[in-house]
Amino acid sequence: MHGDYFVKVLLEETTVLVREAGAEFGGALAIVTSLQREGVVMVDLAMRVLGGIRVMTIDTGRMPAGTLEMMEAVEARYGIRIERIRPDEAEVAAMVETHGRNLFYDSVPKRSLCCNIRKVWPLARALKGVGAYFTGLRRGQSETRKDVPLFDRAGAPVKINALAGWSAEDVAEYTAAHGLPENRLYGEGYTSIGCEPCTRPTKAGEDERAGRWWWETDEARECGLHFSPSGKVERTADVLLREVLEKVREKAR
Repeated sequence: MHGDYFVKVLLEETTVLVREAGAEFGGALAIVTSLQREGVVMVDLAMRVLGGIRVMTIDTGRMPAGTLEMMEAVEARYGIRIERIRPDEAEVAAMVETHGRNLFYDSVPKRSLCCNIRKVWPLARALKGVGAYFTGLRRGQSETRKDVPLFDRAGAPVKINALAGWSAEDVAEYTAAHGLPENRLYGEGYTSIGCEPCTRPTKAGEDERAGRWWWETDEARECGLHFSPSGKVERTADVLLREVLEKVREKAR
């Protein structure tokens, strides 16, 4: 825990960042959150500093009950309506028909396919017109996030990782100090919460996101390459996605 540094410096720096983001992006600013502790902290900070903000969450259709309960709890606390981002029903149906409902256990490419159809594509569609959005990413969550910047302007919309420098202890301290609602799965040993079948409680010594897609091995993460009919090299996940979309188009004829 940062202790006094968190209270005197880090929290103030984050407050300034939120205020500056509000001034730069105005009504085109939003929060995209899975309603884990970090996301709720972001909502609380934005409501305090900006007075209001558009809040969005992805409902993949496979969320645990605890996350669904959080949607209602946050709406009740702040008097807001959280926008539910849902996947395209036809794309989900084609994927399930082709590969089964729990395809993600079969291979990394199939898990990637499921993530794309249930999360990535719906979010991309929902973010049209959004200039920037706050996330709950922190550098301490995993090795792959250790260099997360405060402002990621590499693409559009801009991603603002206002809590990048916070520790898990900082987040917990803020949550307790302000009496924020939190997902009941934290009490069952979860430290990162995603879709119900893809998340488990973490064990002592594991990083915070070790409970996500825990069945995947380093070897399995090596996705194969394939050639499309035009000769273009494609990842296995791209091939699977193309096949699903072709099935959607066929059914729509």
